[in-house]
Amino acid sequence: MPDVHLDIIIFLLAVIIDLIIGEYPSRIHPTVWIGKTVSLAEKFAPSGRAFPFIYGIFLALCIPSWWWSITYLVGAISQNASSVLYVLIGAMLFKSTFSIRMLFQVARRMAKLVESNSIGEVRTGLRALVSRDVRELSLEEATAATVESVSENFTDSIVAPMMAFALFGLPGAFAYRAINTLDSMIGYHGRYEYLGKASARFDDVVNWVPSRVTAILLVIGSSFLPGQKVSNAWRIMWRDHSVTESPNAGWTMSAMAGALGISLIKVGFYRLGDPSKDIQPQDIKRTLQSMVFVVSACVALASLLLLLKGRVFL
Repeated sequence: MPDVHLDIIIFLLAVIIDLIIGEYPSRIHPTVWIGKTVSLAEKFAPSGRAFPFIYGIFLALCIPSWWWSITYLVGAISQNASSVLYVLIGAMLFKSTFSIRMLFQVARRMAKLVESNSIGEVRTGLRALVSRDVRELSLEEATAATVESVSENFTDSIVAPMMAFALFGLPGAFAYRAINTLDSMIGYHGRYEYLGKASARFDDVVNWVPSRVTAILLVIGSSFLPGQKVSNAWRIMWRDHSVTESPNAGWTMSAMAGALGISLIKVGFYRLGDPSKDIQPQDIKRTLQSMVFVVSACVALASLLLLLKGRVFL
C-alpha cells in the first residue's frame, strides 16, 4: 500500500497545481481522453431499447474499471521507480480530476458581466456553465443560473473526486471522473434514454455521499460568511433538496439558495428557496466565498481521511 504521507503530498501538490495553472490543454488532459473512450465506445452502441440498455451497463462498468486499472498501473510503476516520480506523476494526474481555478474564474467573470449589464456577453458566458437555452434569459435569471450551476458543481468538480482520492487513491479519483464523464455525455433523456440509464444511476450512487457532505459544508460556511444565514440554509436544504430530478443536485443548490435568501428557479422543473430579497450580482460573489470555504474544508477533511486510513491499514 502506498505511503499515506506521500498521498497527502500528492493531494496538496495537486491542489497547488490547479490553483496556479488551472486546466491542462485539451490534447493532454486525461479527462478529455476519458471522453474520447466514451465517444469511441458509443459508436458501437446497438439500436433499440433492450440492447442499448445492456450495452450501457457494460460501458458503466468497463470504462471506469479500465481507467482505474490504468492509473493503478501507472502509480505502481512510478512508485517502484522512485518516491519523487510517484508524487510528481500522481499529483499531475490527480489534478486533472477536479477543477477549482476554472470554476472560480468562470463564475467571477459572470459576476463582472452581470454587474456591467452586458446581457449579450452574459448569455454567451453562461454557456460555459449551463446546458439550458440561455437566449431569452434576463440578467436576474442568468445570475440565478450561475449560482445554481456553481453550487451544483461544488460536488462533482471538487468534493467528490477529492473524497474518492482520499478513500480509494488515484485509481478511485479516475474511476469517479470516468463515471461522471459517462453521465455528462450519455446519462440523460432523449437520444440516450436507454444507453445512458446505467451511467446516470451509477453517477447518482457515487455522488450520494459527496453531495450531502458538500451541502453540510455550505450550511457550516453560511454561519460566518457575510450575507448568508445558517438557519435559513439548514431549513431550505431540508425542505427543498428533493424537488430536483437528480437525487443529489438539490442538496447543494437548496443549501446555497437558503443561505443567500434567494429563489433559484428552472421553469418547468423546480423552485428552490424563498425569495426574501431580489437576486443580485453580489450573490455570485457570495457563492464564490462559499466555494473558498468548501475547498478549504474539503482539503482538510480529505487530509484527515488519508491520515486515518493510514493508521487503520498500516
